Amino acid sequence: MPRLVCEPEVDQLEPQLTRSLPLTGSSATQRFTTLSSVERVRWGIIGVGDVTERKSGPGFQQAERSKLVAVMRRRGDLAADYARRHDVPRWYDDADELINDSEVDAVYIATPPDSHKEYVVRVARAGKAVYVEKPMARTAQECEEMISACDEAGVALFVAYYRRAMPRFVMVKELLDSGRLGQLRSVSIRNEQPAPVGEADNSGWRLDPEISGGGYFVDLGSHILDLLDWLLGPVTYAAGIATNRGAHYPAEDLVTGVFTFGSGVAGTGVWNYDSFQHQDQIEIIGTAGALHFSCFSDEPLRLVTAHGEEHITAPYPEPVQLPLIQAVVNALTGHGESPSTGRSALRTARVIDNLLSDYRESHGITYGPPSSSGGGGQSL
Repeated sequence: MPRLVCEPEVDQLEPQLTRSLPLTGSSATQRFTTLSSVERVRWGIIGVGDVTERKSGPGFQQAERSKLVAVMRRRGDLAADYARRHDVPRWYDDADELINDSEVDAVYIATPPDSHKEYVVRVARAGKAVYVEKPMARTAQECEEMISACDEAGVALFVAYYRRAMPRFVMVKELLDSGRLGQLRSVSIRNEQPAPVGEADNSGWRLDPEISGGGYFVDLGSHILDLLDWLLGPVTYAAGIATNRGAHYPAEDLVTGVFTFGSGVAGTGVWNYDSFQHQDQIEIIGTAGALHFSCFSDEPLRLVTAHGEEHITAPYPEPVQLPLIQAVVNALTGHGESPSTGRSALRTARVIDNLLSDYRESHGITYGPPSSSGGGGQSL
């Protein structure tokens, strides 16, 4: 059974923790040059696929001090169509042309995960800030190489774990921090959905581990794990098993795990993607109450205490990535900080690597040299 024992970064250590998470690059805190001399951050997008139509693309136009000026897709006709529909002045069918566009300050990479590292390195070498889709890469090793490239170039690296900035989950964090649940003790995660079969199976690369790093656990589970890293502190211990019970595709379809977090909270998780039902529930229990909420829908938060049950409206923003995009722009222009960076996303990648390490090994899924975050109860 793979196990992970790791420690938070130096600047996030709890008093009782004495060892720090080793980081690539020159320091434990990411340093980069802001773009405070420019009036707006001028963005380019590499890979204008479905995720950029509503979830992210419009956010670069709507955020303050931000403008989308160029897009790229390998099929030039699709890039031109996107540019026309979204009022973007320039389009390319060659990534290097966009990267080297003198009027592009920062680049959003929205391609499948197997190309994230390559594009991040190329953008960093061009001296431009990077915002990359989640999962950050297929493995923690690739994430580390991306961080190193950005550190060496002195550019910022952000990752689209946008739930960290969404008002819905900011409200969750405020409830946890308010003490209404008392002292936090445990968390349970349940994420289930039926397997896609026949004509319904349009998931494509998301279920090809060589491209995505895994299956729905990597695509969806990474959001949950990253959100809990933000809410409860970095994972300090993890153990789990990944299997493929339905045999509908090469990736894992059932992952179970047990965790402890930097706050001392202990938890369990089940990610079942060959189920008869849809389930999307996180429950955090304290000494004075419990909070129930969904990660992927906007149903009300449910707070249960000795005084009764309270339903709290917490809808999604439109577009969903806008709050994080604004935080990234703020960080780049010296007006604030982003809650999601390359280093925070690296922690999530290490947990995923650990839970999938035995499955990947037994199925011959390799990505080059082994990551330092493999299983076996290692201290990181």
